[in-house]
Amino acid sequence: MANPTAAILLIGDELLSGRTRDSNMFFLAQELTRLGIDLKLAMMIPDEAQTITDTVRDVSGRFDHVFTSGGIGPTHDDITADAVADAFDTPIGVRDDARALLEASYTPRGIELNESRLRMARIPDGAALIDNPVSAAPGFSIGNVHVMAGVPRVFEAMCHALLPGLASGRPVLSQTWTVMRGEGEIATRLGEIAADFPDLAIGSYPFSKDSVYGTNIVVRGVDGPQVEAALVILAEAFPA
Repeated sequence: MANPTAAILLIGDELLSGRTRDSNMFFLAQELTRLGIDLKLAMMIPDEAQTITDTVRDVSGRFDHVFTSGGIGPTHDDITADAVADAFDTPIGVRDDARALLEASYTPRGIELNESRLRMARIPDGAALIDNPVSAAPGFSIGNVHVMAGVPRVFEAMCHALLPGLASGRPVLSQTWTVMRGEGEIATRLGEIAADFPDLAIGSYPFSKDSVYGTNIVVRGVDGPQVEAALVILAEAFPA
């Protein structure tokens, strides 16, 4: 049985302008690989409501899970929640359970739960909250779409809360064989080996060390014996 598939939408003008460097896709990819959920698509899109809505509608129909990062804060340009609600044709408003989480965090510290902060309690009807142990403002899941914060520390905490409850598959195993030869020298034989193992992903990644070209051959798959068998053949074909 094939592993579940996933996509991540990284939302924010600051990402597309180069002002902010994304780390959330890197973190999520590692976590999903460990769980046996295959990340198939990563897309960076702007803070534009229609773009978010259209993209969510598209990818949610093509993958088992869709994760979003960014745009659920208290400011005017935090529009992800509304856009996702539109994608599901679902009303959105301040929800009592989300408001209670914010009150429990802010009131003891003497922080006013003003109109701007209440934006973070706006949740689409029928959505399930995603816990946020860092700053209280929750994410949410609606359908197969999981909406989370863009701040890396908060995104990671939300992932730790969300991911264990998702249906997963077989963890993807990865092994690397390093060859001190350029890709052009090994490409033909490597292609033949890859063809002999259609259930594995075999990729080549060139590098240079002390002015000598080399290639890291990475073998990935869910079947441990197949991965090991491929490594044996690679070692025979390209002795270290």
